[in-house]
Amino acid sequence: MQTNISYSKYGIVIYDKSNKILLDPSRHDHCDFTFISHAHSDHLAEKNNRSRSTLLMSKATCLIARSRGYKIDNFVEEHEGFELIDNGHILGSKGLLIDDCIYYTGDISIRERGSMKPAKLPVVDTLIIESTFGKSEYIFPTITEVVHKTNNIISELYDRGVPVILMGYSLGKAQVLTELFANWGPVYLHESIQKMNSIYRELGIPLIETLSHTDALSRGLLSKNKPWIMIAPLARSGSNFVKYMKSTYGAVTIGFSGWAIDKRYKFIMGLDYALPLSDHCDFHELVRVVEQCKPKKIFTHHGFAAEFSSSLRKMGFDAEPLCGISTRKTKPMGDIKNTMQVANHCLDVYM
Repeated sequence: MQTNISYSKYGIVIYDKSNKILLDPSRHDHCDFTFISHAHSDHLAEKNNRSRSTLLMSKATCLIARSRGYKIDNFVEEHEGFELIDNGHILGSKGLLIDDCIYYTGDISIRERGSMKPAKLPVVDTLIIESTFGKSEYIFPTITEVVHKTNNIISELYDRGVPVILMGYSLGKAQVLTELFANWGPVYLHESIQKMNSIYRELGIPLIETLSHTDALSRGLLSKNKPWIMIAPLARSGSNFVKYMKSTYGAVTIGFSGWAIDKRYKFIMGLDYALPLSDHCDFHELVRVVEQCKPKKIFTHHGFAAEFSSSLRKMGFDAEPLCGISTRKTKPMGDIKNTMQVANHCLDVYM
């Protein structure tokens, strides 16, 4: 049977030999194998929708997903014809190599960020690549630049006795922030992030152990005139948590997201500062992934799939978007309305 790659109502499906393989489906469907690249909720099917197929995922992804309330029974990390390859997105995230010729990247990053190492990239005939930031204006500063700018902001605020809240998605980004800014102190954690950090430690990532927001509050350690750092989930300024922290302690918020390249993002989210730090590749890095994988055929999906495939064709690659794919469930950034939609959706799926 010839390999066929298409899009079904639940996501990408591959027919390879005698197998039907679903890739990060929004809902489980009848198939032989279902691949789950990582434990963000937009890559896990609904919690009450259990698969009867064999699940391909890493042990770390399974443990994180279970901790988030997903019931996973029949998963494997290894199976003949399949290889799970580190893709650098979050802890446990993998790409899927099928028969040494088809590679599905999942969400991918080739930047080192704390303990997160760059993705490993196989040479393949067919590449299925995410295109979340697949438009040329999405070029991120280096990690060193982001850390330097953040440290300067924190230092200035510390001199004035102002507490700072570093905000990122609670799974993935928050753990990177914990590693990058652990040198400041005292550092406290929102409860949701403390829970996720403890799972990271169980899986071998040596994150600092520190007090939760509630514990620090009960011990009287939070003060309006004494500086401290808190790492919290990314949220709008109108959330109860952010309003309380700003009104009670005069805290300043610094949000981290790849979407912060768009200068409107800071104002949409109501952040004091917004810095571009992503667990995805930027446009140039996506092109580097393609160049290193040397594929004969490329399928793009997620975000700017049409734009990225068009850019690749201009570079001489055989590329096309997978029609119908819309894992973000909204249009990419463009006008201000779409920017707000993307911001809201990302808050939903990465919490």
